Amino acid sequence: MTSFETILFSVESGVATLTLNRPDRLNAVTRQMLEEVGAGLDEAARRDDIRVVLLTGAGRGFCSGQDLNDRAVKAEGAKTDLGESLGQGYNPLIRKLVSLPKPTICAVNGTAAGAGANLALACDIVLAAESARFIQAFSKLGLIPDSGGTYFLPRLIGLPRAKAIAMLAAPVTGSQAADWGMIWKAYPQEDLMPEAEKLVREMARQPTFGHGLTKQALAASLENTFEAQLGVEEDFQRRAGNSSDYAEGVAAFLEKRAPHYTGK
Repeated sequence: MTSFETILFSVESGVATLTLNRPDRLNAVTRQMLEEVGAGLDEAARRDDIRVVLLTGAGRGFCSGQDLNDRAVKAEGAKTDLGESLGQGYNPLIRKLVSLPKPTICAVNGTAAGAGANLALACDIVLAAESARFIQAFSKLGLIPDSGGTYFLPRLIGLPRAKAIAMLAAPVTGSQAADWGMIWKAYPQEDLMPEAEKLVREMARQPTFGHGLTKQALAASLENTFEAQLGVEEDFQRRAGNSSDYAEGVAAFLEKRAPHYTGK
């Protein structure tokens, strides 16, 4: 297994847990962290024994966004090409997360700001502590939401709310995010990780090959016409129907026993 310095990566019972691990900096993102999270996702995609990914943060926060010290930004002098930073760092990582053919669960244990907020929203199912805060902090620096923020937010909470929290950098608590439909559920702080671990253990036993197709199909529906989406369903259902998981599910139903899925 690859060794890491800015993240923790462990695998147990089909679950790969990827923990952002710079707690002294509220898990602020560096170039090294981007590379290591990407490598962790590559390993999760490659290994058959990994059925689901859990993403969280060490310490009291999830991720405070870009570490400005890592970029060495100066008020005067040569300008930093932030487009290059996105094109070479953040965007490839968000693409990997969205396209991973396995379910991704995010447990937001504290503040998720800037790119950290949108890293969380790129996951399939997001849980948060009720007191956690999602902050689109970009406007405080004269920037726009990135790392998929301008794509995810309008689709999750509608354009009026997306504009307001993006322009005002207004914090959204975990409870409020759940009420708005921005995330799946919010829990008291002490219950968050037990609930997240319960969920990922359950999902690791489910037909995760079908889950991977489901996330692809739902993503495609955001851009497709109705007729095109019916074609996607036809294609993906054919693939799901040819899977070992489908055969096992039918056999278990007919034999009146619990299924044993393998994710294949």
